Amino acid sequence: MTLGVGSAGAATIVALGASNTYGKGVARNQAYPAQLEAILRAKGLNVRVVNAGINGDTTEGMLQRLDRAVPNGTRAVILQPGGNDRRKGSPDRTADIQSRLSARGIKVIMLANGMLGALPHQPDGVHLTPEGYHMLAEQLASQVSGAIGR
Repeated sequence: MTLGVGSAGAATIVALGASNTYGKGVARNQAYPAQLEAILRAKGLNVRVVNAGINGDTTEGMLQRLDRAVPNGTRAVILQPGGNDRRKGSPDRTADIQSRLSARGIKVIMLANGMLGALPHQPDGVHLTPEGYHMLAEQLASQVSGAIGR
């Protein structure tokens, strides 16, 4: 089902994660959530992709802000746990996040760190370049359109 592009009735997708969701080191419109929205809209899908990434966040932090970050009516969440749990010695709460979202009827698309490995990185070797974020958005586009049934 293809809908006209506009804000009314747009399917909300939330990108929840840490720095590679936020887009550390690049302009906001170069982060993958903004690029993903542009790709999906270019395909005629009426979507809004919300960037709920926070640099340095842990899954504990994501769980604590989950209800604020993911509003009612959200169709899908792209969850990028990142590597901050291990780095900060924080417990991995990924399963709790998935469970709470599933209980709300929200589809979860996991963005594993392994998906980022072959993509172009900034000199820090951790965060993607604008091109890397674009390539990631292209990889996610079909998963997201499938998850929202469009």
